[in-house]
Amino acid sequence: MLFQHVYDKSLAQASYLIGCQKAGVAAVIDPKRDVDTYIDIAAQNNMKITHIFETHIHADFLSGARELAALTGADMYLSDEGGPDWQYEFQHKGVKDGDKIKMGNLIFEVIHTPGHTPESISFMLTDTPASKEPVMLFTGDFVFVGDVGRPDLLEKAAGLKGTQDAGALQMYDSIRKFSDLPDYIQVWPGHGAGSACGKALGAVPSTTVGYEKIRNWALQYEENRKGFIDYLLADQPEPPKYFAMMKKLNKVDRPLLTEIPVLKELSSSELMDALGKGIKLIDARNKVDFAEGFIPGSINIQGNNSFATWAGWFLNYDEKFILLADESQLDDLTRKLMRIGLDNIMGYIPSTQSYTATGGTLKSAKTLNYDDFKTALKDQNTQIIDLRGVTEYNAGHVKGADNVFVGTIMNNIDKISKDKKVIIHCQGGDRASIAYSLLTKEGFENIYNYSPGMSEWILKGEEIV
Repeated sequence: MLFQHVYDKSLAQASYLIGCQKAGVAAVIDPKRDVDTYIDIAAQNNMKITHIFETHIHADFLSGARELAALTGADMYLSDEGGPDWQYEFQHKGVKDGDKIKMGNLIFEVIHTPGHTPESISFMLTDTPASKEPVMLFTGDFVFVGDVGRPDLLEKAAGLKGTQDAGALQMYDSIRKFSDLPDYIQVWPGHGAGSACGKALGAVPSTTVGYEKIRNWALQYEENRKGFIDYLLADQPEPPKYFAMMKKLNKVDRPLLTEIPVLKELSSSELMDALGKGIKLIDARNKVDFAEGFIPGSINIQGNNSFATWAGWFLNYDEKFILLADESQLDDLTRKLMRIGLDNIMGYIPSTQSYTATGGTLKSAKTLNYDDFKTALKDQNTQIIDLRGVTEYNAGHVKGADNVFVGTIMNNIDKISKDKKVIIHCQGGDRASIAYSLLTKEGFENIYNYSPGMSEWILKGEEIV
């Protein structure tokens, strides 16, 4: 058996290629959208991808199942569980609990594991030449290392009222089913630490049923259903705005993108024309470089592992946008954007010179150091804005700071003073740079960024409440 774990750090998303070497065929579970990765692995191992499995209708990334099927001719095996509201609306092979799919010497058994979503399924793998007993369980967003999938996403991100309580009850029952499995079975989940699909995901890529019985909080509530549900629903992180669109696009028929787009470099005149029409410019440079000099109206979303997530908060799926990024970054950034379906990239510029060449003047960010920030706290005419999530804020914040989560800041502009001096901060500066660019784009002139944020404040031993 060939086994390949493919991990996308930008979305903390895991997919898998499993092959039968004797038959020369392979399956991919929960593929990301830039599917050339799997095609290359299969080619290197003289295999043909013939099967594509999905554990559920994903909310956090745009599945590449259809792109991969179009390029390879493989069949898609997708859940027919969950009822009429949870059916995929394009051609596929539907599977239900107990179904077994044979691929060469490998057998994949379908287990219905609702909770995260009603149609969620897991795949139990048996490598028949090695043993008649199953060896691996691919759980998608059902069981993670140290955590389980959250049932509130459908309600919070997609607006489906009443689904979180029903999902929590289903998750409790699914966990009981999981606890009956043999301890030796390896568990390979769909996400790792950093994903918004849970609140306490472990950083290691896999676990076992037996180990999760010992350490996973969800398996410690055997006789306490209410306690399980209360803990499951408490303190979940804010679901990114783009999750609702992923739920839709992963369910319905949609245009396919079977090649990585090659971006056009825009001329200075094309840039100025686009900016004049209100087209957004995403500056993917480091926050320090951005602070030193940025194009007015641009939005700073650094091209790191969080790039796609934050882009999904602030870009609409029906609008074009431009990237400011070095040419060496383009393939990586384009892949990150296409993984959540943000395909409307008009082009890119490699530096701010494309703007200054036309006579444009850059702006610089107003920043504060530790001493400046501490002094400003004594000023009654100062508002402090903590941009972190509500759970982070409640765990400890600067006395007197207001909480406005950066992801929803555009919906909470009225909470930010235009009369007072406003100081924004987050944990270590990345989110504050996003917020600074957004607020200055909206015309705020009184914004100051304490970029070191809570990391430095706590390190200095200062008071938090």
